[in-house]
This record gives sequence, structure tokens and C-alpha cells, in this order.
Amino acid sequence: MLFSFMKKHVYITTFGCQMNVHDSEKMAGILEQEGYSLRDNPKDADLIIFNTCSIRQKAEQKFYSELGRIKSLKKRRPDLKIAVAGCIAQQQGRAILKKVPHVDYVFGPQNIHMLSDMLRTNKDVVAVDDNPEIAELDLPVSRKEGVRAWVSIMYGCNNFCSYCIVPYTRGRERSRPSENIYREVAGLASNGFKEVTLLGQNVNSYRSDVDFSGLLKKINSIEGIDRIRFVTSHPHDLSDDLIISMKELDRVCEHIHLPLQSGSSRILELMNRGYTYEDYRRKVERLKDAIPHISITTDIIAGFHGETDNDYMATINAVNDIEFDGIFAFKFSPRPGTRAANMEGQLSDEIKSERLSEILEIQDKISFMKNEALRGSVQEILVEGVSETDKGKLTGRTRTNKIVNFRGTDVHVGQMLYVEIVEARRHSLEGRPVR
Repeated sequence: MLFSFMKKHVYITTFGCQMNVHDSEKMAGILEQEGYSLRDNPKDADLIIFNTCSIRQKAEQKFYSELGRIKSLKKRRPDLKIAVAGCIAQQQGRAILKKVPHVDYVFGPQNIHMLSDMLRTNKDVVAVDDNPEIAELDLPVSRKEGVRAWVSIMYGCNNFCSYCIVPYTRGRERSRPSENIYREVAGLASNGFKEVTLLGQNVNSYRSDVDFSGLLKKINSIEGIDRIRFVTSHPHDLSDDLIISMKELDRVCEHIHLPLQSGSSRILELMNRGYTYEDYRRKVERLKDAIPHISITTDIIAGFHGETDNDYMATINAVNDIEFDGIFAFKFSPRPGTRAANMEGQLSDEIKSERLSEILEIQDKISFMKNEALRGSVQEILVEGVSETDKGKLTGRTRTNKIVNFRGTDVHVGQMLYVEIVEARRHSLEGRPVR
């Protein structure tokens, strides 16, 4: 085993989405087999990995800023190895080595499995090749102890939304065999995990020996897993079969993240989303008819190229009309290599900021209203641990993915607990345990 004669330490910093977080868990799993242990401080590491995201310019700027700060550490310790992974690595490849000479390794999300081999070389290794076999690889995963785990069910994307870099950095869609996923989830159940979230750029288009509804049915049969979640669903592929599965499968939670992006059908066409706002609205109605208490969250892009005042108002109307439980909203950030990067009609940052602020202000009122409606109700939560906002409280989530903070004794992590909601906030609830 590589470096088995001495203990090595690795520091991994992750930018971007949950898929990147899970990729970092895979890197940690590979490195643990090579004799490495994780460290929380880069100063204590022999290897530093930046797992990057290029979906938004802000994340890319933050990465390069942190990479620059490591330069002085590398000067003091020339034997320190630095790796850049993720989507920026895939997109920029060897250009990173030219731009930042103190980097030793560059590898994309489809080449994580090559990490061990790369460490056997001195430096200047670039691995950004397309890997069609990635879905067949069951890589080791190092997860922190807890009750919630993330499981990749597929890789890549075929949608080519005009603003999105993912199909170019993560490749085309490839689904893992359902039996491999089943074994991984069953193993998680035997290790005490109670909730799994299935990950894919578009989980609705999962296709192996079964479709996505079939996969949910398989995982729903695993004893010990109490809750099943999934992200992300593409509205274009949201089927009636999936809606029925969400309604009928007892372990599948009543929450769906369904990115809208814009309330304007004209802008949706420019984004190459494959649906109109009316299409989206009808699917939301079918979800609510089948599962009346379902929680629906979404993504919104403010200030896409060519977005007129009317287009923007269509988004405002959509937010007010659908009344999402929560949204992730961002200013449009053109990414090099996408079709949208060359579109005309770029809006000023000031206009994009104003529009984003108004969208978030409206959604905050809606989120509070929907949370306030839960006051006095009794909700089942899965206890996750100590609250991030109040160390004197514990925290958990409802089946509809709402955070509940509470005080309690004789309560343990992983326990299912009933709480009465006694107070509502914009992004969380306060509860009191009940029998």
C-alpha cells in the first residue's frame, strides 16, 4: 500500500454543491486506503486538495483566492503536495499549472479513481479525460459518523442548459447499476445511517436495469433506512410514475427540489430548459394534488441575458403564485464555454442585484408564512445532532425537510422524535418534544 511505512495527512476543502461534497468523501475514502488521515487545518497536511466548482463565478474567485494563500505554505514546505480537483480542474486543465505553478496535480470529477496513481508521481500531473466507465466504479467513501448519507446514482447530464457548464465538466449521463446502489445503501443501513439522499444532476432520467421509480422501490425495501430523499429533479422529466412513487412509498420523504430558474417562458426557452412556465405549473399542481402537504423548493436565476422587466415580473408572479417553501436564488453569472456566455443582452450587476434582493425578500415572507402555518402542529423529526445556531439545542428535520431546533434530554442522534412546533422563523422552526 502506498506510503504504508509512514502516516500522511490530507486536507480537503470543498466548493459548490452536495455532489462536490460527496466527491470529497470519495477522495477521502481512496486516501484512507493509502494511509492518509484527514486534517482540519491545511498547515497540518502533507497533501491539500481543492475540490472546485465552476457553476458560479463567485465560487471560482474564492477558490483562486484560497489557492493563492497556500503559496506561502508551499514555499516553507516544498514537499507539500497541492491538488486541484472538480469542475474548474476539468475545465481549465493544464492552464492551472501555468497560472499557479505551485500546484502539483490537476484532475477532473471523472478521474477521481486515478488519485492513488497520481500520488506516485512527483508533480505536474493532469487527468481530465472523459471516463465513460465511471458509473461502473464503486469507489471507497469516507463518511463522517452521523445519520444522513449521500449516494451518487448517476453522473453527468444530457440537458445542456445554455447557462450550465456541467455537461462539459462531468460528461454525459451515466447511471450506476441499481444493484450497486442497493448494496451501498444496505451497507449504510447496517452502519447506523437512517437517511439517504440520492444524488444526480437529473435523477428523473436515471436509467439502468430499472428507471428512477423502480430504484426508489428497491431502496424503499431496505430495513434500517427510515427516510429517502433525492436531488435534483428536472421539471421536463418529472413523470406521473415518480409522483405516484413519492405518494405510495412510505420511506420516500414529501419534499422535492424542482428548479424553475425563471417564471418567463421566453427566458426558459433561451435557457434551453425544455418546458414552459405553464408546463411547470401543471406539474406542481399534480404534485400538490397527489401529496397535499408536500414541500417544494426551487432554484431561481436573477438577471439572465436579455431578461426584460416583463420577464422579471413573470418570475415575481411565479414565486407569489406557487408559494415555494424555500428557494436558492442567484445572480446570473455567465460561464466560459456555455452558449449563454456569448448571448447578447447582458444586464448590469446593479440590476441583477436589485432583482435578486426583491426575489429573496418576497420569498422570505412566503417561507415565514408557510412555517407559521405549522405552529401548533406535531411533526416527526430525525434527530441529527447539535444545532448550528444554538449549541444549547438539538436539531432535526421534518419529512418535508424543514429544520427544527429544540431542547431535549434523553434524546440521541438518529432517534425519530415527535415535536410540537411552538415558534416559526423564516428558515427554521422551534419545537418541543412530545410523547
